[in-house]
Amino acid sequence: MKTLKIYKLLILFFAATFMVSCVQDDDYDVPNLDVEPPVLSGTEISINGLKQLLLQEQATNGNDILTIEDDLYTTGFVISNDEFGNFYEELILQDNNENPTIGIKVLVNVNPLFITYEFGRKTHIQLQGLTVGFDSGVFTVGIRNGNSIDKIGESQMTQYIKRDVDVAEIVPLPMNISEFTTEKTNLFIRLNDVQFHRNEVLGEFPKTYAAEPEDQFDGERVLESCSEGTSTTFSTSTFADFKALDLPTGKGNIDAILTLDFFGESFNIVVNSPFDVNLEDTNRCDPIEVDCGIASSTGANELFSEFFETQNEGTSISGNGWTNYIQEGSRDWRSFFSDGTNGSLGISATIGSYQSGDDSTIAWLIMPEFNFDAQDGETLNFKTSNSFSDGSTLELLFSSDWDGNPDNIATATWDLIPAAYITQDDDSFSDWFESGNVSLDCITGTGYIGFKYQGSGDADFDGSYELDEIQVNSN
Repeated sequence: MKTLKIYKLLILFFAATFMVSCVQDDDYDVPNLDVEPPVLSGTEISINGLKQLLLQEQATNGNDILTIEDDLYTTGFVISNDEFGNFYEELILQDNNENPTIGIKVLVNVNPLFITYEFGRKTHIQLQGLTVGFDSGVFTVGIRNGNSIDKIGESQMTQYIKRDVDVAEIVPLPMNISEFTTEKTNLFIRLNDVQFHRNEVLGEFPKTYAAEPEDQFDGERVLESCSEGTSTTFSTSTFADFKALDLPTGKGNIDAILTLDFFGESFNIVVNSPFDVNLEDTNRCDPIEVDCGIASSTGANELFSEFFETQNEGTSISGNGWTNYIQEGSRDWRSFFSDGTNGSLGISATIGSYQSGDDSTIAWLIMPEFNFDAQDGETLNFKTSNSFSDGSTLELLFSSDWDGNPDNIATATWDLIPAAYITQDDDSFSDWFESGNVSLDCITGTGYIGFKYQGSGDADFDGSYELDEIQVNSN
């Protein structure tokens, strides 16, 4: 019996030894939980004060970056978390744990960082010898490399970055998409009443966070506000641990860091983990659909026709009962002619936000009112083309309660007509695509049919659409 016990003990010993020996080199050591108060030198300067020094240097000497020579330090709270792979070799600090006003990105050649500088950790940056500037459009600190900012080396990290004993609760700053400004980048925000665009999550092929064939460095998805009718880009790294998860189909709130894309041109929101995405409400705010399907024939009675040939090239579309309305931005629907690769059909109508400088572009082109009870068998046909429409969208909509006053367009109810085919971004830019013989026969009463374009002037959201050969017929 004693021999059996000894054998059991030996087996347990060798099993434990084997388990220890199987720990991978990249497994993380248990961090030292004893955090000592940091020893700081010099004078404290706020993150905003630091930014003002940079702006003064730019205004006075024309330099884009500033190397700090004085013995200064700044303080903030960590709001980034690279545990899930969506951030890499950078810390984002904001000035307060709640109601923050400014943030800064710290470039560090270390991964992972969350073990030492966890979410909410009060952290100080010793600034003497470091350089501040704008990296991809956002306020950044790191090591000077010529006229750019490089990452703080691993051997230098504890010299420049000092964690404090406090770990604060970070309270997300409520914000609407329409309130985005560059001054609010590097802040931890909460977007309420948002959802992913129906083309991203509904239908036969719902998208993942960042595992689609076209996703190279980041997966960019359209996130829309149900309360505002505006949208922004939700970006996920293709190196994120959760990249292959399906996007949630509901609506709700998202806690994220407001930043800019790689080019520093368009707003992006980036989450620390999928647990910051809380879209559990199944009552989405998608437009109601008016789907009469595709008609088998087209009636001989012409109710409306527009080939744009009487429009003056380069001017706003007008006449023939059209309402050409700018809801946001500075761009409206205009006539154009081109005989190049992306040629027009004679004179055509176009809308696009490229180089507009507008944060948001929403433009409507609405046909005159129709009485759908006066005849039957109504159909709609048109053609569309695109010039790399990218993230912009063009929709065909119907309203039965718009009163014809342009000021009331945004507050009227507009239902989607899904049967019409509108060119997609992956369609050839040199071709024109037919809508199909769209039936309107299930619509009753009076109402308006309109085209709604939405985009912005950002390089990654800069697309344009062309429209022509519109005909409404009936029996």
